[in-house]
Amino acid sequence: MSKPELLQVGPYPEWDETPLHAAFQVYRYFEAEDPAAFLDQYGSEIRGIATRGELGASANMIAACPALEIISVYGVGYDAVDLDAARARGIRVTNTPDVLTADVADLGVAMMLARWRGMIGAEAWVRSGDWAARGLYSLKTRVHGKRAGVLGLGRIGYEVARRLAGFDMDIAYADIAPKGYAADWTFIADPTVLAERSDVLFVTLAASPATRHIVGAEVLEALGPEGLLINIPGPRTSTKTPFSRRSRRAVSAPPHSMCSRASPHSTLGFSRWTTCFCNRTMHPARSRPARPWANWSGTILPPISQAVTCSPLCSEAIMKASL
Repeated sequence: MSKPELLQVGPYPEWDETPLHAAFQVYRYFEAEDPAAFLDQYGSEIRGIATRGELGASANMIAACPALEIISVYGVGYDAVDLDAARARGIRVTNTPDVLTADVADLGVAMMLARWRGMIGAEAWVRSGDWAARGLYSLKTRVHGKRAGVLGLGRIGYEVARRLAGFDMDIAYADIAPKGYAADWTFIADPTVLAERSDVLFVTLAASPATRHIVGAEVLEALGPEGLLINIPGPRTSTKTPFSRRSRRAVSAPPHSMCSRASPHSTLGFSRWTTCFCNRTMHPARSRPARPWANWSGTILPPISQAVTCSPLCSEAIMKASL
């Protein structure tokens, strides 16, 4: 029996590449010298697209695959998938909420600790020999008892807040409405007001037109010069977010921190305000644990009628079940 044909938009870790290639006839789009010609040649054979959150699947890509049945997103974000094009043809779309929720929350809190406790600078101080030549590293600030704001109390935001409670922090959050599961935390409807009362502001918003540009100059000014911003967005939540040139604060965020000065090093579609190399800690947003797929069980979304919702994803399991 022939294997189902699959278009792979971007590379995966080896532990997922191997079973993927064992189960499917894989066409590696990301290696094509001429992507348009590649789709012209193989598009008619493709029954599934395996992609990543930041890569998605465009309307042109979907149109080039007339036999397409499913788009499987190796990640949580699906805003780079043209949902209208998928919906029009009844193509199923899957993503991976809750597979990495706890891991992302762990990493976000670790970024706060690293920044406030000066862990990266302190390590460099020791490694360089400055601890012996120049004396003690400067004292930093405590974490426990501070005021924390969580902008977006969804899956990740909730897990972040639960961890912050362990530090006896005063927790408030902003969302479209108060949450019944957050009775011990303060609801503040206005993100600017939330920022004003926070020592640290976690941005844990889903990427959507409603959240685009929600963190701008006003929110950053309200956070203040000593405020800390931890950005844990969906792939495009913070894209082209405007930041004030007047802002001068330490910020820290996976995958990119947000800063105030323009830089020629803008990458990954992020705003020119996000990429200067001052007062920030960066992480490439690879928060997944080793081989988490061992505990995954794939389920399939029906043809899209509203927003894409949940689906734990192992690309092989989901594609194989569908095709």
